[in-house]
Amino acid sequence: MITHIQGRLTEKNPTHVVIDCNGIGYFLNISLHTYSQITSEENLKLYTHLHVREDAHTLFGFADRYERDIFRLLISVSGIGTGTARTMLSSLTPGQIRDAIASNDVSSIQSVKGIGAKTAQRVILDLKDKVLKIYDLEANAVPRQHNNGEEALSALEVLGFTRKQSEKVIAKITGKTPDLSVEEIIKNALKML
Repeated sequence: MITHIQGRLTEKNPTHVVIDCNGIGYFLNISLHTYSQITSEENLKLYTHLHVREDAHTLFGFADRYERDIFRLLISVSGIGTGTARTMLSSLTPGQIRDAIASNDVSSIQSVKGIGAKTAQRVILDLKDKVLKIYDLEANAVPRQHNNGEEALSALEVLGFTRKQSEKVIAKITGKTPDLSVEEIIKNALKML
């Protein structure tokens, strides 16, 4: 229904932001991952998910479509609500969640506060086939990306490069020198793209 909101950032907290869009202030719940992606610029665009319940309509904001897609996959699992999905995206990056699901990494998912062994197994069981198909991954060859690599990947997507092409270049860069900063990874990637 509402796919994104763009406007002036009037309030920024680790759990939510308020965006003024033509005189209307939209309250959006966010993850810590999105919070870390928001710069101090006044103009902000967040992709959204409107969650409708009998007693509330709640907007969730995401720095990019990729994080929103992972959120929507997570809430499709029985027993995972919007609060749990947001906690997962605050504890792990969307790429780490995707890789944990694709590689049957129960311990990574279980490391999130409030997720037990059974819930972690259910997430993997319900989403593994979808994740492998959507992100065109092979079951046993899931690349593990450095956190800085994931941030650089998001930045390259914003710059207009395709995700698949950028992932390959970042994997080469972080494979040779894994301790580069986000800025250094982006600079090297731009030379190779």
